[in-house]
This record gives sequence, C-alpha cells and structure tokens, in this order.
Amino acid sequence: MQEREADPTTSVPLPPPPYVDPASPADAPRLAPLSPRVLVLIVAAIIIGMLLWMARDSVRPFVLGLLLVYLLDPPVRWLVRRGVHRVLAIIAVYVVSFVLFVEFLNLTLTPLVNEFVRFIQDFPALAVQLQAQLERLGEVYARLQLPVAVREWIDAFIANLVAGGGGGAPDVNLSFLLPIVTGAGGIIGTIFGFLLLPVWVFYLLKDRVALTDTFDSALPATWRFDVWAIVRMVERVFGQWVRAQLILGVTVGVFTFIGLTILSATIDPVFGRYAVLLSITAGILELVPIIGPIIAAVPAVLLAATAGVEAVVAALVLYTLVQQVENNLLVPKIQGDAVELHPAAVIFAIIIGGALAGLLGAILALPIAAAIRDVVRYLFRRLSPGSSEAVAASVAGLGMEGRLGRSASSEASAAPGP
Repeated sequence: MQEREADPTTSVPLPPPPYVDPASPADAPRLAPLSPRVLVLIVAAIIIGMLLWMARDSVRPFVLGLLLVYLLDPPVRWLVRRGVHRVLAIIAVYVVSFVLFVEFLNLTLTPLVNEFVRFIQDFPALAVQLQAQLERLGEVYARLQLPVAVREWIDAFIANLVAGGGGGAPDVNLSFLLPIVTGAGGIIGTIFGFLLLPVWVFYLLKDRVALTDTFDSALPATWRFDVWAIVRMVERVFGQWVRAQLILGVTVGVFTFIGLTILSATIDPVFGRYAVLLSITAGILELVPIIGPIIAAVPAVLLAATAGVEAVVAALVLYTLVQQVENNLLVPKIQGDAVELHPAAVIFAIIIGGALAGLLGAILALPIAAAIRDVVRYLFRRLSPGSSEAVAASVAGLGMEGRLGRSASSEASAAPGP
C-alpha cells in the first residue's frame, strides 16, 4: 500500500494550549487561572466591542473597507514580490481598479438608468395590465368546478394575504425581512464615511506588514500559535467568501440577463425592457444567501404577471434554473467547504444578523457564522485530550507549519503563562 505523504503540521509537536493549566491531569485538563495581563486584554476587548457596537452605523463603511483590503492585497503582494515598491504597487492597483470600475459603469449605468426611468414611466400601464390579468385569472378561477370546502379555503387564504393575517387561513408573516430591508436606508446616512474608504484602505495596505509585525510582537510567545491559527481561519473564511460572492454575483447577473433576453425574444418583450435592471438586482441580492434570490425573483414575476400566466411560469423557471446551476455547480467549485453551512443555520444566521445590523448584518451573517464554527471547533479540539491529529487537521492549509517550530523553540524560554 502506498504511504501517504507526511503532514508538516504533525512532524513538529504542537505547543500546549496556553489557556490550560499545566498542573492539571492530561486526561482531565482544566483552564489556567487568568493572569492580570489576560484580564486587561479581556476588559479592553469588551470596552472596544461596546464602543464599536454603539457606533455601528458609522463603522459599516470600514467593514466594507476591510473587505476591499482582502480583494486588493493579493495583487499588491504579487507586484511587491516582483520588485515593485509597495506604494507604487498600491497606486497601480488603485488605478487599474478605478479603470475597471469606470468601464463597468459605462457598460451598465446608462442602460440601468434608462430602464429605471422607463419603469417609472410605464408603471401606471403595467399596473393596469396586472389588474387585467388578475381579473382574467379570477374569471378562470370562477369557472373551475372546485369542491366547496376547497374553494372556501382558497378564498380565506387570499383574503388573509390581502388583509395581512387574522383569518382562519395560514398566516404568512414576512416581518423578519423588515430589518434587512430597512437597514438599506441606514447606508445613506454613512455616505460620508465611504468617501474616506480609499485613504483608509491605502494606509492599511501600505502598512500591513508593519502592523502585522507589531501585533505579533505584542502577543505572548505561548499564545502566538493559537492566536494566528484563529486569525488565519477567519481570514480563510472571509477571503473565500469575498471572492466567491464577487464571482457568483457577476455570474448570476450575466446568466439572468441572457435568460431574460431569450424570454424577451420567445415569450414577451417585457422581459427585455428591464433586463439590465433585473439582472443587476439579481447579482446584488446574491450577497444575501437563500433569501436574496427569492427577493430578486419577485419583481421579475410581477412584471411577467402583466403579460400572462405563460410569462409567469417562464420567469419562475428561469430564476429556478439559475439558482440550481449556482447552488449545485458554481458554489461547490468557487466557494468550497470553508463557508458551507446547513440551510437551516444559514437562515437563522441571516435573521439574527439582519435584526442586529440590518442589511449589512444579513450579508455578513454567513461568513461570520462559518468563522465562529471553525474557531469553536478548533478550540474544542485544543481542549480535548489526545486530539493532536484533529488540531493538525484544523490548521492544515493555513500556513502554520513555520510557526510550529518557532512556537516549540520559544516555549522553553517563555514563562508558563502570559
């Protein structure tokens, strides 16, 4: 049988967890008592967290700035490795990014504005057409030979939807989406914060190495392995999520545009009149998993309803097909397993994130929940006796091999606790 290649993380002994009492039995580890230094760090973290939460509306632009750092740092490092000065590399990446953004606006902004203005102008006529289609559907429904009990249930269900609940039919409550929708308005109040983003991101990119070294030197030697393992787990999750969302958003937008163009030529021209508007909406709402694609399909279905039942069925088929291709083909290839969560956990995280931080909280709920999952799993394994192989598997691919040797060598000269 062919031997497997040795894992670099298992060739060097893992450093002992600094938060475990070394005097406790190996089969029943206990937490080490908190030192004054650790207490200071915990209190400082709590105070900083409270301040950030109190100023969360103003902090939102800088969260977007951190995501931009994830996107811009790889090309900057690529140029630096080829001998370009870091400041010049950042300026070059800024120029290329600006040119690409302007070209994107040239391609999409004009047709997007035109279609939006056209929609405002066509709205009265579309409303009349929708009313006519509903009346026609009502006539068809009246001619159906349905049992009395079934007809009464359907009538009660429709009346309950129109009245917003209170009837005997099932109650459809979409109030959990309210924080997500209303949170979008809060972004307008922080528009000035976004104007500072390019400067703030520039300084983060410029001093990234120095900031990293300063942070590393401030850590106790016994804590460095675990701190950097956790930091890199979070970086891996957010890095994969940012890249995946960009690719998925563009892909879903392009596929939706192509599908709407085909439906415009084969079903009804109403799809082509607003193809750019609908496709960009679908690409942006791709940021909100599970719920976002459903919300994106609503305006397309309503527009299709003005053209008849066939157009509604075609719109539903198109959006369902796009999402099936995305979920079954694109997501496993692009996003991988780092951000994979059960759909029930995703919906729960979105609701909690939307309730706490509005639209931004709903968008970031998935990577935050995935990062918490990985960190908790890692710490659980670190606190479990005889779990060296599981811990090594948790840090595999994080580039921690070099820190294993340094942690082991610094362990002898470091104090037992921080």
